[in-house]
Amino acid sequence: MPKFEFRGKSFNNPVELALDIIGGKWKMPILWRLKDKIWRYGELKRSIGNVTHKMLAQQLKELENDGLIKRKVYPTVPPKVEYSLTAEGKKVIPVIKKIRDWGIKYQSKFEKL
Repeated sequence: MPKFEFRGKSFNNPVELALDIIGGKWKMPILWRLKDKIWRYGELKRSIGNVTHKMLAQQLKELENDGLIKRKVYPTVPPKVEYSLTAEGKKVIPVIKKIRDWGIKYQSKFEKL
């Protein structure tokens, strides 16, 4: 399979591309939370825990640029910003659920020791 160029990066296969888009420590937890409801920035930060402001903002921006989440800004004072999944983002949720299910099974092996 030939290399695939996307946003200035070169990928050898679709798995590399997918992991670049949804991989990392915070992207899947963000997407997983957005599956059920619309979240405001502060709510997301509190629910995720020890993510820094800089990292959360960066991950949200990347997910938005990749078309997985939508950012809606309301013209209020103070500003109100909400995040939700796009149609493409909703397609990723079953994949994350499978990863979660595998993680639960894998974790249970070690809890029994």
